[in-house]
Amino acid sequence: MLSSIRQTWFSNLRGDVLSGLVVALALIPEAIAFSIIAGVDPRVGLYASFCIAVVIAFVGGRPGMISAATGAMALLMVTLVREHGLQYLLAATLLCGVFQIGAGYLRLGSLMRFVSRSVVTGFVNALAILIFMAQLPELTGVTWHVYAMTAAGLAIIYLFPYVPKLGRVIPSPLVCILTLTAVAMVLGLDIRTVGDMGELPDTLPVFLWPQVPLTLETLLIVLPYSAALAVVGLLESMMTATIVDDLTDTSSDKNRECKGQGVANIASGLFGGMAGCAMIGQSVINVKSGGRTRLSTLIAGVVLLLMVVFLSDWVSQIPMAALVAVMIMVSIGTFSWDSVRNLRQYPLSTNIVMVATVVVVVFTHNLAYGVLVGVLLAAMFFANKIAHYLDVTSERDAASDTRTYRVVGQVFFASADRFTAAFDFREAQDKVIIDLSRAHFWDITAVGALDKVVLKLRREGAAVEVLGLNRASATLVDRFGVADKPDAIDKLMSH
Repeated sequence: MLSSIRQTWFSNLRGDVLSGLVVALALIPEAIAFSIIAGVDPRVGLYASFCIAVVIAFVGGRPGMISAATGAMALLMVTLVREHGLQYLLAATLLCGVFQIGAGYLRLGSLMRFVSRSVVTGFVNALAILIFMAQLPELTGVTWHVYAMTAAGLAIIYLFPYVPKLGRVIPSPLVCILTLTAVAMVLGLDIRTVGDMGELPDTLPVFLWPQVPLTLETLLIVLPYSAALAVVGLLESMMTATIVDDLTDTSSDKNRECKGQGVANIASGLFGGMAGCAMIGQSVINVKSGGRTRLSTLIAGVVLLLMVVFLSDWVSQIPMAALVAVMIMVSIGTFSWDSVRNLRQYPLSTNIVMVATVVVVVFTHNLAYGVLVGVLLAAMFFANKIAHYLDVTSERDAASDTRTYRVVGQVFFASADRFTAAFDFREAQDKVIIDLSRAHFWDITAVGALDKVVLKLRREGAAVEVLGLNRASATLVDRFGVADKPDAIDKLMSH
């Protein structure tokens, strides 16, 4: 027990503390920006980020992953907040958490195994593009000082790791933020700062039960939003967990993460915060800054609150150019450049799935749509590929006037027509043997194809014998097949 706690909390003390500081600084402008998108006070996003990060550190299934208020979730809240107000948003956040806990107990996190690598790559590339695009407003219509500060920040981020001794001890994004803040304050530069984005809270969050009528009407109002928030939140969290798994060469408990996200969102709603989920940008910052255990996530949340409540005067002086440099670093580091270099080597279907996922996510700004399109395309290409692994050969024994068909491969909805077309129904034979010992029937479409073949051959006067069905296929045929049932030929003729 103690060794497990030490491993998941205190095995990387220095790296987790420093990375937590970096992430806390990067969370502040993000939380404020997402609050503005959702149409709520900046305090709502900041309190949410604190609550979710702290709670998920204890109950989440992916150590080192950062969860807080996110843009994907904020976009889903706009209409609810505009039409019904903050209190209904808090109620929707609570119900979202309940749905996510239910998803964890239903083990829906295991569905991630159906998401192909090309979809994950497309998701990552799309988020990298969105992260970069989100920085462009901070670089548009500004003075040359902002560009100089941003360039200096990128130089610090990429060159500081090569400084002897210190480069490996202190995360370069933290050095970037502290250095540029000091320069801006000393020189008195008139550039946009964190304080310009919105008022920072000056009090700790308090327990707040949503002030909404406990009626069926209220439930019907928040239910669609809660369901959408739960789905998008879990999708983004599961995808981010997969990415962090790859970055750290460790595994995560996806079903526990579903429950953890639910508990964290309930805590957020009870303390006046909006719903949130895992953040790929901050998670990548955490990992690249040395964060590995739950402690890094906890420190990010706690330090975030302490800074905005007790050090708001200092935090408000952080130039946005410094944070823009950090996020550009995240965008560059997140994008899978190998996926571009390998476009000519990878199969066309893989490239189409990846590019389609990127395009849908970037143009809709909805991660769920992109992942759904990618998964559907991947499934379609997979089914088409497997359908080609079907071969039907035949040979005729003239002495006994018997033709034997041997079927090798998979018979299902995508290959059923090929299976049926392989038989010659016009050839007059006394007996036909269909050898299925090297075939597998997967669905009722396949069973229907077998029925069609058998009944047509019998209608032409042939005695048909089906051999070699494996147990699973035989069970399916016995349950749904009609070839050996009364009036089978009449049923075929009626169709």
